[in-house]
Amino acid sequence: MQVNSDFSRRVVVLPEQYHFIDSPLAGVSRMMLDRAGAEVARATSIVRYAAGSGYSSHTHGGGEEILVLDGVFSDEHGDYPAGTYLRNPPGSSHQPFSRDGCTLLVKLWQFAADDDQQLVLDTNKAQWQPGLVPGLSVLPLHEHNGVSTALVRWAPDTLFNRHIHVGGEEILVLEGLFCDEHGRYAANSWLRSPRYSTHTPFTLEQGALIYVKVGHLGAGLMGDQFIEAVTTT
Repeated sequence: MQVNSDFSRRVVVLPEQYHFIDSPLAGVSRMMLDRAGAEVARATSIVRYAAGSGYSSHTHGGGEEILVLDGVFSDEHGDYPAGTYLRNPPGSSHQPFSRDGCTLLVKLWQFAADDDQQLVLDTNKAQWQPGLVPGLSVLPLHEHNGVSTALVRWAPDTLFNRHIHVGGEEILVLEGLFCDEHGRYAANSWLRSPRYSTHTPFTLEQGALIYVKVGHLGAGLMGDQFIEAVTTT
């Protein structure tokens, strides 16, 4: 299955374009944002768990990154409310479920082979840092070999400098309205910009909160094997 699997192209998915499809497990559905591969794939998805649903115990061969967007996500290790950021490294296993339902951002097979950090971070309690320009505050989530993930809060009417993303950029708008010269993106909009892309982002009176990952395109991650299979066939 190939969904937005040409990583040299800019992609924008707006919330009105969401279309959830059932997963192999009853009660779990997915909106595929990008995907290269079959059921085992390098993938980025919005995943919904209905109340009482879950997966059987499984191992993440290429690692799993999760941001809990809504509800409470659980496994045998604990309960993770909205705002929790998790990283389950390659070779880790768990049995996930949700008692009352939840919505997640899930990224699979996007770890470096030597990134073995297990991480659970409650962003509701974490310490934010000042950003590079007035009006920005940043909550770093994870960094490994130039691949960085963070939450960034934009105050209303904030303008950032024009800049280049050598290793690409991916954004999920969590709150407010995020803008650049290419468009305006409401909450739940997802953007992926290719390597060496440039833009000048800003906000209007609403401000914004975004999840952002940079440096991961072309970084030699484990799941790049799936991209290579697409481009060589």
